[in-house]
Amino acid sequence: MSRLCVHTITTKPLSLEQCLAEFPKRGVSGITIWRQALEGRDLANVKHQTADAGMEVVSLCRGGFFPAKSATVRQKAIDDNLLAIEQAHAIGSPLIVLVCGAVPGQALVESRKQITDGIAACLPAAEAAGVKLAIEPLHPMYADDRSAVNTMRQAHEICDALGSPASVGIAVDVYHVWWDPELKAQIDLAGQTGRLHAFHICDWKTPTTDLLNDRGLMGEGCINIREISDWVDATGFTGHREVEIFSHKWWAEDQSLFLDQIASSYGNLYA
Repeated sequence: MSRLCVHTITTKPLSLEQCLAEFPKRGVSGITIWRQALEGRDLANVKHQTADAGMEVVSLCRGGFFPAKSATVRQKAIDDNLLAIEQAHAIGSPLIVLVCGAVPGQALVESRKQITDGIAACLPAAEAAGVKLAIEPLHPMYADDRSAVNTMRQAHEICDALGSPASVGIAVDVYHVWWDPELKAQIDLAGQTGRLHAFHICDWKTPTTDLLNDRGLMGEGCINIREISDWVDATGFTGHREVEIFSHKWWAEDQSLFLDQIASSYGNLYA
């Protein structure tokens, strides 16, 4: 359980204070904080709160959404990512996860170029703050408006185009990449290049009722989570395994019982 991390979005109905109170009761040692949980808060106090709860801040979610048809809108996205870097530094998060964005009707190649340019514009600030950036490939069903980066190969190509600085890497989320026939080879490459920055777990339910908000607990669906996890560990990755579940079903449940289920599912997965 020492590597178990839970995202605040997973228990969306809970406040940050409730997350910090409830997570440790289940042996959760890491927390990934979503930016909406920081709104209106003193960030230095958030850093103290997480430390007092004995929780490690694993990452901040999320940055990205770089592409746009207007240069003005692209600059606003860069400015928001610079703000995210400041927030991550203030709360003691070593990493920001990037959901890179896309524009309906714009060529994916152009969107990927804008993503690369946007990350490049943020790199100096990230490096100065000691904050890493992790490109998260999203399932191709989101290629229209959420992310033009849909495979680990594409994420590697962006890292290559940026000159592969140590501050830029990849977040592997099984929900988005489990289907990829190149997945093991791309995970191996991420390990070899030092780009494997984060690992997210949940499950793909069959049938699914909502392509965004019907993710399952580990073991509820069809993803070969343990096998993928073993591939990740074989690279030498020793970071947290982050439970990230968007689910109308689970958000409607008692969140204490949901956290019990998360701990149980995680324990069974890694028994």
